[in-house]
Amino acid sequence: MAVVIDGNKIAGGIREAIRAETAALKSSKGIVPGLAVVLVGNDPATEIYVRKKEQACKEIGFLSRKYKLPEDAAEGKILELINELNRDKSIHGILVQLPLPKRVSVDSVIAAIDPHKDVDGFHPYNVGALMAGSPFFVPCTPRGIMELISRTGIAISGKEAVIVGRSNIVGKPMALLLLAQHATVTVCHSKTNKLSAITSRADILVAAVGKAHMITADMVKEGAVVIDVGINRLDDGKLSGDVAFEEVAAKASYITPVPGGVGPMTIAMLMKNTIEAAKRIENIA
Repeated sequence: MAVVIDGNKIAGGIREAIRAETAALKSSKGIVPGLAVVLVGNDPATEIYVRKKEQACKEIGFLSRKYKLPEDAAEGKILELINELNRDKSIHGILVQLPLPKRVSVDSVIAAIDPHKDVDGFHPYNVGALMAGSPFFVPCTPRGIMELISRTGIAISGKEAVIVGRSNIVGKPMALLLLAQHATVTVCHSKTNKLSAITSRADILVAAVGKAHMITADMVKEGAVVIDVGINRLDDGKLSGDVAFEEVAAKASYITPVPGGVGPMTIAMLMKNTIEAAKRIENIA
């Protein structure tokens, strides 16, 4: 039976360390890390996620500001707000909550963020720098997964890693991070042939497709490390990952639950990126 990786516990330890560092920054330098979240529209699920970020900021001692724009806000207004936040010296991190309304160019909005304040790691500069191995910021979910693996003591070097999902938010950066740690990486997607034959080779399997219970026991190698990134709402209202947890846990060596696995780490890494942004912008080693 797999060891269940407790993302809540690991994220809690990281957040406590950041809280202590924030207090020290404030007392010694008078600096308070500031995070601005830009929200467009009224999606309830997005609102819940933003509230979790606000709560994390409050607990840690960050300055937190939420800027809520109406669903029909002009793209120019969004860009104007981002430019204001780029110039605001009290704000060290800017996060634009996705998805945006379809009429708004996500690429234009993300590109408008100062790369030094792009704590989501989505700006083209940071994406390219991640490829080269030297970004200001790594996207929060992949960075959180790497922390989970590292803090659990799982070796990556020389292992075969398979990622199911090729999004810019998780799949692609995850592949680069695993490559940087000397894994042999395969990225699968909706057009992949014989998916189970590929996933069943994986020493480390990352599921990030957004389809409940897609990864079943017959797709998993005995003793594999299984990281479930999916968050899916079932008909009965419960949350489920992309992995059929019970049957896969009987076969894997380590597995992350949903909820309580990758999710808390994503917010913890957002906090970590923000304090790192503050230190960099304020020229603190």
